Amino acid sequence: MRKLTYLLVLLLPLQLFAQQFDPVKALVKRRAPWLSDHITFAPLKSTGSDVFELQTVNNKLVISASGSNAAAVGVNWYLKYYCHRSMSHMGDNLAPVSPIPVVDKKTTIEAAAIYRYALNYCTYNYTMSFYSWADWERELDWMALNGVNTMLTVEGMETVWQNTLRKIGYSEKEINDFIVGPAYTAWWLMGNIQGWGGPMPQSQINNRKLIQQKMMKRMRELGIEPVLQGFYGMVPSSLKSKSKSHIIDQLTWGAFKRPDILDPTDPEFSRIAGIYYSEMQALYGKNIRFFAGDPFHEGGKTDGVDLKKAGASIQASMQKYYPGSTWVLQGWQDNPKQAMLEGLDKSKILVQELFGEFTNNWKKRKAYNGSPFIWCSVNNFGERPGLYGKLQRFADEIDSARNSEYSEYLKGVGIMPEGINNNPPDYDLMLELGWRKQHVDVRKWINDYAAYRYGKPNEYTSNAWQGFLQTVYFSRPGYQEGAGESIFCARPALKVKSISSWGTLTRDYDTVQFEKAVKEFAKASPAFAKSATYRIDLINMVRQVLANKGTLVFNDLVAAYNNKDLQAFNEKSAKFLNMIRLTDELLNTDKYFRLNTYIKQAVNNGNTAEEKTNNLKNLLMQLTYWGENNRNEDNLHEYAYKEWAGLIDNYYLPRWEIYFNYLRGNLQGQNNPEPDFFTWEHKWVDENQKLITEKPQRALQEVVNEILAM
Repeated sequence: MRKLTYLLVLLLPLQLFAQQFDPVKALVKRRAPWLSDHITFAPLKSTGSDVFELQTVNNKLVISASGSNAAAVGVNWYLKYYCHRSMSHMGDNLAPVSPIPVVDKKTTIEAAAIYRYALNYCTYNYTMSFYSWADWERELDWMALNGVNTMLTVEGMETVWQNTLRKIGYSEKEINDFIVGPAYTAWWLMGNIQGWGGPMPQSQINNRKLIQQKMMKRMRELGIEPVLQGFYGMVPSSLKSKSKSHIIDQLTWGAFKRPDILDPTDPEFSRIAGIYYSEMQALYGKNIRFFAGDPFHEGGKTDGVDLKKAGASIQASMQKYYPGSTWVLQGWQDNPKQAMLEGLDKSKILVQELFGEFTNNWKKRKAYNGSPFIWCSVNNFGERPGLYGKLQRFADEIDSARNSEYSEYLKGVGIMPEGINNNPPDYDLMLELGWRKQHVDVRKWINDYAAYRYGKPNEYTSNAWQGFLQTVYFSRPGYQEGAGESIFCARPALKVKSISSWGTLTRDYDTVQFEKAVKEFAKASPAFAKSATYRIDLINMVRQVLANKGTLVFNDLVAAYNNKDLQAFNEKSAKFLNMIRLTDELLNTDKYFRLNTYIKQAVNNGNTAEEKTNNLKNLLMQLTYWGENNRNEDNLHEYAYKEWAGLIDNYYLPRWEIYFNYLRGNLQGQNNPEPDFFTWEHKWVDENQKLITEKPQRALQEVVNEILAM
């Protein structure tokens, strides 16, 4: 009996290790089932960092790993660098490989970063507003494969707030007036807006809670720590009429009334924080290790607040209910404020160098005055289309920080896109830098990327990507919020400086050189006729060529109008409109670039007629005028514009047609009023909450050839 007990004790650790890798085995079966029977996992003792090893033993791939997250990265490393296979937000290349490649010599990879962080608040809305569990399951699989071990997850915060507000005396109507619609949770949680896009149906609030619980369970199985929303003092602006506490009116964010801030040094703060965290524990457990939340975000008012004491109070409440937890702070604009940092226990904070492709606050602010930080890139704003990414800067800045006097404070890397359905090399490289200790020459890395992106090395794709690296993915200095924008999607005017208020029409690269690279890329079409990733990239590259040329044609038609040359104006405006139609035809060749794909996602995400209707209204508002009803504060229109078939020919095209007819009338001596696009856009959203009628698809190669011959 004693021998049996001793044997069971010996076997128990092996059973626990086997269970540890079961979620990774399930991931392999979901994404690469052809590999499932040829792979086995084994525990590997860590020396402090995550680590994995690859080696073929007895005709099986053995992945030895320090944990489930490292094991998932091991799977991805093998897929990418041995099988030329990959998963992405813009198509998958996961076709079976047989026989599977042999790893003769043991390959050992140790993580260079403690934290590999993912997601901006905005990603939850510009990409993920209407994710189903199947979407989240896929997302979490991608995160694990790419080594993400810390991820923002705020899907179910509505229930926490609902329960908290009920306990401080709020009515259901007052709660509904505070919680936003499903496409606007990011700016609500960041303290920018309240109520907009709502009310959120109770059935949807309940479902988002269940999704959050399911996500957190899966994340922990895959070695990903959830980052939830902490309480930093944000309260409904109506609370000041109910309380005598010190509440700072946060005024407006654009045209929106902001939630207010309950002074963290006021005694009422700790009471409400206690309710909030108690509700958090009841819903999502007591073992949460990370909380996000930034008081006074983007212009918030700090009048009458002792920031040092306020920061200490926010952190104290967090530590009281979640001892040892880490407060994650955005390094964005002047956040985190210097005075607030001074009041914090810095061993329990993590600052994100959020906009690293432009800023180097980690250096200017001396590692945020000796705070642990991670280097991140935003890369994309509003999930606006466009090819963009300062790839070599990613590698150079991280290497620079690792070798600087502040290296002890650099704790990792992060991807912080406002939308993630774009520019897959940006995210692959950024997260891989968390596993590479040596400086990366992106010129070499991009060749490997092209091979695993499309399934095999190819002269044309390799040459093209070297060209892209010198143009759209070049690391030029200077401020720019994402890719250069498409004139086709601008609110019509004779003078268009940018499509969105903070964007740019400028192309800071040689567009002729870029087009040459695209033509080189197109030569690979016969070799990749069945490749979804190649097809998606070809469409996107050619779309960019057309958008670049559109600006030139627009400049010509403006010149013709200013010269009062009606004939030239008619010719150029007709050409411009034809380019818009051609863009729609190009995008219509793949469901990834169709508006109806995302309409269906929004509608299918709703479980009731009320949810479906509100989801669709939220989606269309965000894509077009974003959400402001005040034409004097109309700064957010087109912030989240998309080049999607159906949206191009049903929204952007008729808007330009209306404007050109108006200009033509002016040249012909008519005295018509200027179009009121603010009203037109709101009306379009109200009248188009349905599937868009799709046109017959043209052959992709036919459309590509027509565009590249222009």
